[in-house]
Amino acid sequence: MSKLRKLSRVAVALGGLLIFVGTIMVVISALAFFDAVNLPIDSEQRLFMWGLLVISLLGSMSGILLVYRRR
Repeated sequence: MSKLRKLSRVAVALGGLLIFVGTIMVVISALAFFDAVNLPIDSEQRLFMWGLLVISLLGSMSGILLVYRRR
């Protein structure tokens, strides 16, 4: 197996992991942000939740780009 093929497999595995973790983070932060779960969130934590949501969306998009990079 060539070195490039191994690198492609690693990129696809990393992309899948990024999509998985990013999706979980998006769901958790969205549930907490929209008060779907009973968690008291003050204004400072709400700013953190926005940051977490943005970072996880960017991570999911980068994972999707890694998965479809070689197609």
